Amino acid sequence: MGATGGLGTAVVDAFARRGDRVIAVARSRAEVSQLAANYPGVVTGDTADLTSRLEVDDLWERIDRVGVPRWVVNVTGGFRAGKVVDTTPDDFTFMMDLNLGSAWWSCRAAARRMSGGGQGGGCIVNVSSRSALVAEPGAAAYAIAKAGVIKLTEVLAAELKTSGVRVNAVVPAIIDTPENRKSLPEKLIEKAVAPAEIAAVIAYLCSEAALAVNGTAIPVYGRY
Repeated sequence: MGATGGLGTAVVDAFARRGDRVIAVARSRAEVSQLAANYPGVVTGDTADLTSRLEVDDLWERIDRVGVPRWVVNVTGGFRAGKVVDTTPDDFTFMMDLNLGSAWWSCRAAARRMSGGGQGGGCIVNVSSRSALVAEPGAAAYAIAKAGVIKLTEVLAAELKTSGVRVNAVVPAIIDTPENRKSLPEKLIEKAVAPAEIAAVIAYLCSEAALAVNGTAIPVYGRY
């Protein structure tokens, strides 16, 4: 979920290269269609506003026609700067919906299917941020939303542990994307982690090698 952008594209690539069938979901039909075209027969694309419960529910009804997924990765998110005293109600709602709400609705739908009907097993991975764990000025609503993603991960892991469904999170710091290269100082980009490196950690969590890993938030900071 959230398959376009630097990290989303890297996640699709990691799973497609290891032979998994991938349903790549994003808001932009053009971008997700191009992404699917890069992996013919392996990746299919779908679109939804992942901050909307109704659109997420509709999306999962379409996924039901394919079957119950083994792995679900929630990448959707975005940053908007602002201190607590400067954050407007609209900014707060936007950050909550984009970063926490998108993970919440996807986890809710995925958990119902992956844990029911005797299916069991599999893994959900959410993407949080170092800002959720290390308080810094100027990222108030974003940090709080990403902290909520970690708590969502922990609670859902506890709720699903008897079903065999594992729930984990990765916690990047700065990701080396074209957008960040344009907006951040070079000294920070030098410490950034490539999307493919984060995707490799996510792919590990969604593997038989990580069956003992559940309810964790794994830092992927690089040299930051």
